[in-house]
Amino acid sequence: MKLRVGLGFDVHQLVEGRDFWLGGIIIPSAKGALGHSDADVLIHAICDALLGAANLRDIGFHYSNKDPRWSGKDSKFFLQDVTRMLADRGWQIENVDCTIILENPKINPHIPQMKKVLAPLMNILEEGVSIKATTNETMGYVGRGEGINAMAVALITRSE
Repeated sequence: MKLRVGLGFDVHQLVEGRDFWLGGIIIPSAKGALGHSDADVLIHAICDALLGAANLRDIGFHYSNKDPRWSGKDSKFFLQDVTRMLADRGWQIENVDCTIILENPKINPHIPQMKKVLAPLMNILEEGVSIKATTNETMGYVGRGEGINAMAVALITRSE
C-alpha cells in the first residue's frame, strides 16, 4: 500500500457584510471571510492538503480566483471535486487533521456539524475528520480580528 501526506494552509481577511462560511456551514458572526468564492478557509486548506498529497498542485491551480466560474462558489463543490480527482487516480482519503486559528466567534460548538458536512464530501467517516480551533492570543492580524487562518494535514492511500 502506498501512503502520502499533504499539508494545506489558507488565510482570508474578515470583513463585515459577508456570511461566515467555515467547514461547509454558515457560522453566526458579525464578520465573514473575504474571497472570490465563499472564502471557506477550512475547506480550502483541506483541498490544498489533499491535492498536495496526490502531487496535484494546489486549489488556485485548479480553481483560479481570476476565473468568473468560481465567483461566489460554494467551497463544498471544490472539496467534492478534489475528492473525485483523487479517486480517479486511485487514491482514497484516510483522514484529515485541521486547525482553525481565529479569535472570534468561538468555533468549538460548531465542530460536530462541520464534521457531518465534510466527511461525506471526502467519502470518509466523521471519525476521519479532526477539527481543532485555537486563538492567536490577540497577536497580529488574527488577534485583531482582521483575518482567519486554517491548516490541514491529509493522509491518502492507494493499493499498489
